[in-house]
Amino acid sequence: MFTGIIEEVGTVVESGDGTLRIRAPHVLADAQLGDSIAINGVDLTVAEIDGDTFFANLMPETYRRSNLGDLKRGDPVNLERSVRPNDRLSGHIVRGVVEGVGTLDSLTPEGEAVIARFLAPPELLRHMVVKGPVCIDGISLTIVAKDEESFSVSLVQYTQEHTNLVSREPGDRINLETDIIARYVEQYVREAGLAGTVQEAAR
Repeated sequence: MFTGIIEEVGTVVESGDGTLRIRAPHVLADAQLGDSIAINGVDLTVAEIDGDTFFANLMPETYRRSNLGDLKRGDPVNLERSVRPNDRLSGHIVRGVVEGVGTLDSLTPEGEAVIARFLAPPELLRHMVVKGPVCIDGISLTIVAKDEESFSVSLVQYTQEHTNLVSREPGDRINLETDIIARYVEQYVREAGLAGTVQEAAR
């Protein structure tokens, strides 16, 4: 489990078919083989450590669901180690299981903040609510606006300086993980046959 609070922006050293090597001196300070590290929000297992780099294997499912197949040597990536039982949960509950990808539509300055708008598929947008959480490339953020095809978040200065988001370009694909609680509730309601009841009560 993760919090979506990025610890380090690492650098891709090698990216190949089923393999990924990242330079990350900070997160490797106390890392061991078998540890979980989220790379752009994708939970991967440390298979090899060599100095200030680590190596992870990727499955075909990971490529289908995420943007990790787009990575090339020199790209910056958001990194977070898995949560320990005594850590503060400063972001929100993030599993590191990316559901799909969206597309960066725009970055618009707003005072000291930047409003980032993303296009996303309807099956992911349905689990997003204004003022609710979303995980974008591993970053825990709060949704400030939403419509039928997109959602927006506001990036404070700290997020601008300590993640790779403001270095992205419109059209770039980004990894998305929606709120696990919303997904559980929807599944429960659907399986319990309460969907019609809930919709009727909302009218």
